[in-house]
This record gives sequence, C-alpha cells and structure tokens, in this order.
Amino acid sequence: MKQKITLLFLLVIASLSAQINYKGFIGKYPIEFVSEVYFSDGQGSAIYAYSNYDTPIVLNAKLTGKTLVFTEKDKNDKETAKLTFENYDQENEQLNGVWRDLNSGKELKISLTKEFDVKHGNDVEWTEIEILQPVSFRDKYFKLVISKEKGSFYSKVSGVKIIEKKTDKLIQKVDVECQLWGLDNIDTGDYNFDGFEDFSVFESSYAGPNTSRIYFLYNPKTGKYFMSGFSGTSLEFDSKNKRIHEHNQCCAGRSIERTEYKVENNKMVLLKKTCMEYDDKTQDYKKIKCD
Repeated sequence: MKQKITLLFLLVIASLSAQINYKGFIGKYPIEFVSEVYFSDGQGSAIYAYSNYDTPIVLNAKLTGKTLVFTEKDKNDKETAKLTFENYDQENEQLNGVWRDLNSGKELKISLTKEFDVKHGNDVEWTEIEILQPVSFRDKYFKLVISKEKGSFYSKVSGVKIIEKKTDKLIQKVDVECQLWGLDNIDTGDYNFDGFEDFSVFESSYAGPNTSRIYFLYNPKTGKYFMSGFSGTSLEFDSKNKRIHEHNQCCAGRSIERTEYKVENNKMVLLKKTCMEYDDKTQDYKKIKCD
C-alpha cells in the first residue's frame, strides 16, 4: 500500500518555501534561529533558542508584503511576544528586527546573520549541516544533520545529534537515511511504555496520509538511544492502555487497515488486525479478509 508521493508534488512543495538558518542576538543574548516561510500564502513557522539555555521556542510566521512577523505563544496558546522584520528578503545575509514582549511592552533589537539556506537543485551540495529541532528533553536538545549530493535534487536527513543543554556537549549521534520534512522531523514520546522518553525521526511520506518514522528507544543503563525494530504506517502510541495502533489506507481511502500491537521486550507484538473496504452500494465500510 505504500506508494511514494510523486516527484511533481515534491517539486511544488520545494518551490513554495525557504528554510533558512541564522545566528545572532536578541538584545545582548545570543540565539540560533531557523525559519521556514511559504510564499504561496505567507504562512510559516520558525524555531529559536537562546544559546545559554538551548530550549527551542516555536513561532508562527506571517509575511504581509515585505513585513515578516513571528508570533510566540505560551502553553495556553496565549500570544506572549512578537518578532517583527521590516523589508524582509530571504536573499539578504543580514536580518534585523525587533522583539517585543506583549505583556510588558519591552522591546529588544534582533540582529541575525544567515548561516545557510536549504536550497534544492542538482547543482548544489553540502555535507552534514545541522538544523535545530522544535522539540527537546528536559536536559537535551536535538539537531538534525542533513546532507546533499551533487546531482541529487533534494537534501536528505543523514543523522541526528543529541546534545546536552547549556554545555552543548554531544551525547550521541545516530545515522539515518530519511526525507527532509520541513522543520518538524523529530518527535518525542514513551514508545515502549517504560517510563523513559524516546525519540523518532520522520522517515518518509506515502500516498494519502500514510507516513513512517524511525523509532529510537532510551537505554537507562547506558544513557544512550538505540534503534528499535518498531515499524509500520502512521503509528500512534496509547500510553494509557500501552498499545500501538497502526493506520494504513490506500486507493483514495477506499481501503483501510487498522492494526493493534502490544510491546514485549522492546518488540511490537501483533494483537489484532482489521481490514475494511468501501462499499458503493451501502456507502459505508465493510470488513473484509486481510491478506
């Protein structure tokens, strides 16, 4: 059922956005800043982190004319700050703006310098550039490692770095080979339900809503992460009932498979599988025998 999304679709997505990495300052505080803005509607997102703390902060973006505004929200979805850049041009090497606290009205100058721009095309190449990710653990944060070979149109994710906050000490690097998927390549969760946080890397997108990820589990004895044998399409993790649910569909949603697993010794164990097919006569789904 896994059918790769078409090259044409990827070409359209690539032409609509720009992912740019900056370093600089908000006031006197050093920061790292990653933005992605879609030119079709001016919407986008960004991540930034103060270098002394390394906890990523996620922003929503809106480009109106040449004014680019990033909005910061708290955990209750209340707007807390705005970062405004006038006369924005993605080609500029310098980006200057104003950070404003919406509660106190305090303002600080923003001064950023472009480090790199993730561009697509057969004539560009690079090896292991690093992109800050929007999720983190209490004491660790992530950087995605991406590479691009000359002659290949797209960048690929070649690794993930797990780094200690505040000290920037490298804890571990894992090698992968995955699609680059905007800014949201890393996710976290307790995938084997052992009480320890794990992480996953977006692997690939397929026809319809189907996606896959690579799952890394935490070993409390070593303090490191290891690649699990977990696999499946669009996995969801139910921590309350300690179950993994897989959802796979094809043929414009006419055929659906739902599978349930438990976890034993860090392995997915099949519990049940349900297959359904859309019936034009009843205009509803009916159960069918799974292959």
